[in-house]
Amino acid sequence: MPSLSYPTAFRIASREMRSSRGKFFFVILSVAIGVAALTGVRGFSNSFRTTLLTRARSIMAADLSARTNQQPTPSEAEGLATIEREGVQMTPVTELLSMASAAKTLDPLLISLKAVDPSAYPYYGTVDLEPTSTLQQVLTPDSVVVADDLLVRLHLQIGDQLKIGNKLFRIASVVTNEPDRLSSQFAAGPRVLISRQGLDASGLLAPGSHAGQRFLFKVPAPANGAPISDAAVADLKARLIKLLPESQITDYRETNPALTAGLDQATSLLSLMSLVALVLGAVGVAMAMRAHLQQRLDTIAIMKSLGAGSGQIIKIYLIQTLLLGLAGGVVGVGLGVGVQLAFPYLLASLINVRPELHLDLRAIAAGLGAGVLTTFLFTLPPLLDIRGIRPILILRRAVDETDEPWHVKLVRLFTKNLAQIGAFLLILAGLALIAFRISDSASVGKWFTVGLAAVLAVLLLASFLVLKALKFFLTRTRLHLPSAVRHGLANLYRPGNPSSALLAALGMGVMQIMMVFLMQNAVVKQLHISSAPNLPNIFLVDIANDEIDGMRKLLTSAPGITAPPELLPVVSSRILAIDGVSANDIKTKNFPKHMLRSIQLTWAEAVPPGATVASGKWWTKAQSAAAADHPVVAVADFQAKRLGLKIGSVITFAAQDKQFDATVAAFTRSDGQHAYSRAEFILPERALTGLPVIWYGGVHVDPTKVAALQRALYAAYPTVTVINVAQALETIRAVVIQIIYVVQFLAAFSIFAGIVILASSIAGTRYRRIREVVVLKTLGATRAHIASIFSIEFAVLGLVAGLVGVFFANIVVKGLLRALTVPNTFQWGWSLGGLFGTAILTVATGWIASHRILGQKPLEVLREE
Repeated sequence: MPSLSYPTAFRIASREMRSSRGKFFFVILSVAIGVAALTGVRGFSNSFRTTLLTRARSIMAADLSARTNQQPTPSEAEGLATIEREGVQMTPVTELLSMASAAKTLDPLLISLKAVDPSAYPYYGTVDLEPTSTLQQVLTPDSVVVADDLLVRLHLQIGDQLKIGNKLFRIASVVTNEPDRLSSQFAAGPRVLISRQGLDASGLLAPGSHAGQRFLFKVPAPANGAPISDAAVADLKARLIKLLPESQITDYRETNPALTAGLDQATSLLSLMSLVALVLGAVGVAMAMRAHLQQRLDTIAIMKSLGAGSGQIIKIYLIQTLLLGLAGGVVGVGLGVGVQLAFPYLLASLINVRPELHLDLRAIAAGLGAGVLTTFLFTLPPLLDIRGIRPILILRRAVDETDEPWHVKLVRLFTKNLAQIGAFLLILAGLALIAFRISDSASVGKWFTVGLAAVLAVLLLASFLVLKALKFFLTRTRLHLPSAVRHGLANLYRPGNPSSALLAALGMGVMQIMMVFLMQNAVVKQLHISSAPNLPNIFLVDIANDEIDGMRKLLTSAPGITAPPELLPVVSSRILAIDGVSANDIKTKNFPKHMLRSIQLTWAEAVPPGATVASGKWWTKAQSAAAADHPVVAVADFQAKRLGLKIGSVITFAAQDKQFDATVAAFTRSDGQHAYSRAEFILPERALTGLPVIWYGGVHVDPTKVAALQRALYAAYPTVTVINVAQALETIRAVVIQIIYVVQFLAAFSIFAGIVILASSIAGTRYRRIREVVVLKTLGATRAHIASIFSIEFAVLGLVAGLVGVFFANIVVKGLLRALTVPNTFQWGWSLGGLFGTAILTVATGWIASHRILGQKPLEVLREE
């Protein structure tokens, strides 16, 4: 037979597609839903994540911050100037303690002064003022903006004069919230914002003054309008660490651990959803195309008997596959874009965020390419089966070939399917490429592909063993079972029925749907802890040891208190050596050595609120009792990395006249929202007995009662500084809650898409049942009997696939949650629900697709065939 041209192959393929619209509906539906979930979930999650990252940046008011207690050297200043010339914006923020007095009464008051350039500060977020205005409008060289408690303490009003240094300033407004309040130093005294010109005019910056300096940096946005990448921030951070070795460099992701953890976990979960949607669509394509090619065996055999070669027939069905993939991809991209645009309106009542949505043509092209590529890859195995089809085998395709020993069959199967093995490897390579493109991570692509291959192999093996076990069971109980049960179970391993492949495909689908559900369930539970409404939003600084009992009583009885107060004892100390290396010789990372002379120690007998043990072990009662002679210490993990510590390291501390060695027993990780979040070195109480203590506190107050509490605290303890971060923490809590809603919504959408794809895969098997129904009806079987047979087959198929899928989903989720440092417990209820839900879905979908067959007469069905 002459070679088949592509135009001719295209005409044959399109003609067959028109005559088999119903069959191809499932293929197009699987591709479309998979691509829609991929583009919709990925597109919206990227836009939403960009919006949330902007919120995260507002907590620092910049992309990066460099904190130092000294002015840059000439070489450092030149390096900063070079960075500015490259387009990076930079503004200094100076913080220091000073005395202020009212021009009327000259009452002195210790204040926390913060000097900024109102034309640049803040780069992200806003400074909230009362009455409403902008910092640039009210902050001039002759004016200041003050916290409300300063007005209370000095009996002043807006418009009065305040003397700072040797200059009088007009109080222009009251500051109610600073975007970077949580990343500023918690210093004693009410907050006062002053312009940099005003600070210079006050004369406070004399040589040798102990002013803290922060440099805020904003990375320039890309020219194509895309959001600032994490890589650009990381590159600038690395440059600043080299340029400013005595400065503490942090980026916006380090400002609030709860928000950072929430973003990281949500991003990982959303990427997983995109990959799951992709594979579920591929599973649906593979099942539907396999069912179609099984139905075309007669046509293929006839074409071969007329002289057509395997390559020519494969060309026809390859073109058909690509057309179906393209059609499904186009429909899916359209649905995905619609979904991406609809999500903000559907979520409008839940999240007060309207993401800036960009229809990224590259993302659309990636979604379309993924649809076509997965369709092609997953139909390769059935396409390659065409080479082995012979006309004579069609006549007995539903009959077992021989009764050879199992090892002979295994060898023959391996040698016969070398091309199939190659196709499987090609599928894995293609999925790895797509996974890398979606996740932007070679590691994610690699592990996703390796995990997929391992799980698929185990699922195929498990399906094979389950079918063998059923066959063995039937041989032992055949005469004791009702005929419908016997026939329904036997259908699972009848010749020509690809139950093993269908079981593996359904098992993988169930596994991935359950993975998304269990992952989002655990992540959302953890995020709910981070967004709890009773976290401290008022912090207290410098509580004397003899004031702590009275302070505890006041905080317990004051109106508006919603949770017990958290009180943190602090002992001032310094580090003399680490593992025998003197402090002057220690090699630190992004940690100014002068800070080794100002270390704060605290004690706790149990893991404090908001902290978890990242590595090592918390001390036992015996270790605590022996702490006076052999102290142990828990160190914040970020501080441990900067100091080069490891479990078992020995730190030599000095406090007052006492010097002692402490062995590192654990590294802790804090959520940044409790009083103990600022505790970097925690020891047993016995280790610090007899040393002078200053207390810090934290308590959650109803935001409407904050002002009243501040006045009560000032009246009872005028030397205690009250830090009001209620507004800042409410912002963080709102963002975390928004993350929760979006994760739940997108997970629900992905699960729904997966269920539709699985349903279409099951429905695609209806064409293999037509001939069986005809034969049974011809032999006199009633509709009820046939319905019982198929119901048992569907139910067992669903239960087995659900059991395998749910089992492996729990195993994979446990590993993923451990990698995300999210606590995990086995979800018995949801796992059983997934198991029986799969059985119900399988039975319902099978009958929705097959019920019409029962109502048709055998002759009508045979004519359709």
